[in-house]
Amino acid sequence: MDLPPRLIVGLGNPGPEYAATRHNAGFRLLEALARKLGVALSPQGRFFGNVGRVGDCWLLQPATFMNRSGQAVGALARFYRILPEETLALHDDLDLPPGGIRLKQGGGNGGHNGLKDIEAALGGPGFWRLRLGVGHPRALGLGQDVVDFVLARPRAEEEAALGIALERCLDAWRALAAGDYAKAQRLLHGNPAQSQSPHPERKPA
Repeated sequence: MDLPPRLIVGLGNPGPEYAATRHNAGFRLLEALARKLGVALSPQGRFFGNVGRVGDCWLLQPATFMNRSGQAVGALARFYRILPEETLALHDDLDLPPGGIRLKQGGGNGGHNGLKDIEAALGGPGFWRLRLGVGHPRALGLGQDVVDFVLARPRAEEEAALGIALERCLDAWRALAAGDYAKAQRLLHGNPAQSQSPHPERKPA
């Protein structure tokens, strides 16, 4: 069994204009998890974000924009001496279909600016990632640029798929909290409908 997470960070952009966008899927999951656990997320200036705690695990919602997510993650991780492998990032992913879920440790960042900044802050890619699929505009038959796509709201059918994915992630909380990532992966990857998108890796904003 792996080390239980001591820091869970949801990635997104602050402000009401971004709240319901595809790029804020990580924020949405963190907020849903905080509600499930009865944890209040309160502003903490020294950690550049909203912070809550459940047991030995910190929940972090950066108040910085996506491409500066590492500022908040690095500050909290350094203060509490949290290792990269004790850190779990929740984030949107273009290379999974809407509602797709993948949980993994390390690997590439796929051009995701939030992940890039966290890698820089933690000194490498060894943290865990819970990837929430939002699809890619080409795969969904849309003509939008990637930046416009991720900063727009999901369509109704995509929103429904994402909502189901968020619930499945909450159902896997016990396994995640225990550091039983193998069990969490079985729970989250088990639905054939959540398979990876066939298109090659593309870079999000």
